Amino acid sequence: QQMLAIARCLMGEPDLVMFDEPSLGLSPALAQSVLETIVDLNEKGLSCLLVEQNVAASLEIAKHAYVLENGSITLSGAGADLLADDRVRQAYLGM
Repeated sequence: QQMLAIARCLMGEPDLVMFDEPSLGLSPALAQSVLETIVDLNEKGLSCLLVEQNVAASLEIAKHAYVLENGSITLSGAGADLLADDRVRQAYLGM
């Protein structure tokens, strides 16, 4: 269903697509497939805004990311940099 929703959206030839929890309720394999599709779309020039609670998966694919707490931006930077940040790892990844 997620892939169908993405396909329907792309028919309108948007410049930007917002993905709100695209992995919610999916098996890990299907969630990975959806995230790979988002990466592929971005590499083809489509701007993508991803809102996702799966922090590790999100930061792995994000070119730029923001960490929000109580509606305020507390951290921002490259996804890989935030994934390596000890504050993010401890607070959101349990490491």
